Amino acid sequence: MAEITLNTSFTLSNGTVVPNRIAKSAMSEALGTADNRVTDELVELYRRWGAGGTGLLITGNVMIDRKALGEPGNVVIEDERDLDKLAAWAEAGKAQGAQIWVQLNHPGRQCPKGLNEETVAPSPVPFNKSMQAYFETPRELTGEEIEDIIARFGRAAGICYKAGFTGVQIHGAHGYLVSQFLSPKTNQRTDEWGGSAEARRHFVLRVLAAMRGATAPDFPIGIKLNSADFQRGGFTEDESLDVMAALADAGIALIEISGGTYEAPAMTGARASTREREAYFLDFADKVRARITGTPLMVTGGFRTHAGMTAALASGSLDLCGIARLLAIEPDVSKRLLAGQDPLQTVRPIKTGIGPVDRMAIMEVTWYTRQLRRIGRGKAPKPGESGLKAFLCSLVDTASGMRRTRRLRASG
Repeated sequence: MAEITLNTSFTLSNGTVVPNRIAKSAMSEALGTADNRVTDELVELYRRWGAGGTGLLITGNVMIDRKALGEPGNVVIEDERDLDKLAAWAEAGKAQGAQIWVQLNHPGRQCPKGLNEETVAPSPVPFNKSMQAYFETPRELTGEEIEDIIARFGRAAGICYKAGFTGVQIHGAHGYLVSQFLSPKTNQRTDEWGGSAEARRHFVLRVLAAMRGATAPDFPIGIKLNSADFQRGGFTEDESLDVMAALADAGIALIEISGGTYEAPAMTGARASTREREAYFLDFADKVRARITGTPLMVTGGFRTHAGMTAALASGSLDLCGIARLLAIEPDVSKRLLAGQDPLQTVRPIKTGIGPVDRMAIMEVTWYTRQLRRIGRGKAPKPGESGLKAFLCSLVDTASGMRRTRRLRASG
């Protein structure tokens, strides 16, 4: 067999060709308007990334319901009102040959206090005490509401297909709604949607089926899924393997492996990689490979060097190397990696000096979102920007964004 390198193209089962093995994992851009529509900044951001050499671009955190936002500035796809802008976004990403997929999401209980009129989830499970100042205890979803959410996932996928995106991804990780249904810690239902591991995965399988029904048979649908929640009583590796096997049987096009939630933020770098195996979840990827054959795997988190990514591909543990935060501070980094060079920038922990803030995943999201905003406005990112400054600015921006969102909702 020919040696697989970062420059090697990858063909999905439907014939879609990813031009190389570097994939941009989703980050929440929060660059939508106050009423959750696509902006020129998003188009410019993905034009920049599309020209930067990355083979697969996965957009961040597009919501399916304006009543259920994860943060101010989320783009929401409920109907075709923004079809032209969505088409411009898709075209910007794929203009230089990249694939561009939309990550579709519902936050469930994981949304800031006061942003939405109410917070819903599979079960009314509160956050831990240190986070209850920031997140409401949710109301339990009714069966009818669950069916509506499933239909919304399908409708949003159909609109993405019509707009010219080359695929979609279900956000099933990091403690959002799909992840909440999968975890026995946050899904304590005893009806058809919970009570056993098989029932808990019923929701995600229904979401996949709804998306498939709203798109073409060869339209790729992937998922970002936790290897585990890393919380006592939560989603385990064994359950994750079972879910991945069920999704593979149902025809999922690509599984991206991640892990953690806002309460246990493995995805922000809390889990250590090693010198030998840079990415955080490569050992788990090996377990997936042993259980599931024929379904492509993407691993995100921890990649730092060309050698680390090349070694991961050579090991056979994965098919695509996912990077995210690095692209927020070095948007053209894929060109360097494809040329056999290491990044110019280094992803570093973002600290404010405020203990409770630094222990949450939110700070990392906030700091990198500011860099994405700069790129979307045609500016260079600021890799050395102070974490404290970003936090203080984000407090002002978030409060202002929430006021605008609530005002628009009240007037509409």
